[in-house]
Amino acid sequence: MTIRVMLVDDQVLLRTGFGMVLAAQPDMEVVAEAGDGVEALEKLRATAVDVVLMDVRMPKLDGVETTRRICAQPDPPKVLILTTFDLDEYAFSGLKAGASGFMLKDVPPGELLAAIRSVHSGDAVVAPSTTRRLLDRFAPMLPSGGGDPRQKELERLTEREREVMVLVAQGLSNGEIAARLVLSEATVKTHVGRILTKLGLRDRVQVVVLAYETGLVRAGGLG
Repeated sequence: MTIRVMLVDDQVLLRTGFGMVLAAQPDMEVVAEAGDGVEALEKLRATAVDVVLMDVRMPKLDGVETTRRICAQPDPPKVLILTTFDLDEYAFSGLKAGASGFMLKDVPPGELLAAIRSVHSGDAVVAPSTTRRLLDRFAPMLPSGGGDPRQKELERLTEREREVMVLVAQGLSNGEIAARLVLSEATVKTHVGRILTKLGLRDRVQVVVLAYETGLVRAGGLG
């Protein structure tokens, strides 16, 4: 199955470079390119896309707002935010807007390709440990948890599901969670699925963001 990729970045050279890497893969095809968010939304209306590689700083419409609009559509493509360390706040905003993960712009080609395949297959968090570091860094910008109306939603979870949610938010994979809680990986996957359903979340990224915003997890560990 060919993964249809769209490149959205105002730097032509960067799009060209990524395009060459993707074109060499037998399971990937660049089906569209755009230099800003407005153009990206227009092309998405006429092109079937599986994964969007999205820059954050662009003219006309930035990557965060473009991501928000894409993810609000029915059956949207997955979005991978492209960022640099000094733009981490944009990556965090992108995750909140619905992106399935983020990558650094200078990522090695192999890691970029693995991330695209991972997101396409449904694994939302591309690099859990990196995601956690990012959220830890910006945790002081988040509410303390007590005033977040969604904190009450956590009461729908069983004690075990809350344990699993905390470990997901700390960046652990299903296998690592299984080892930590002495459960089978299949059981952990079931718990994660129930967490998503009960809280009305789309994927693991949203689990991470909600856990931080409600204070269930904070910088450095538990809330």
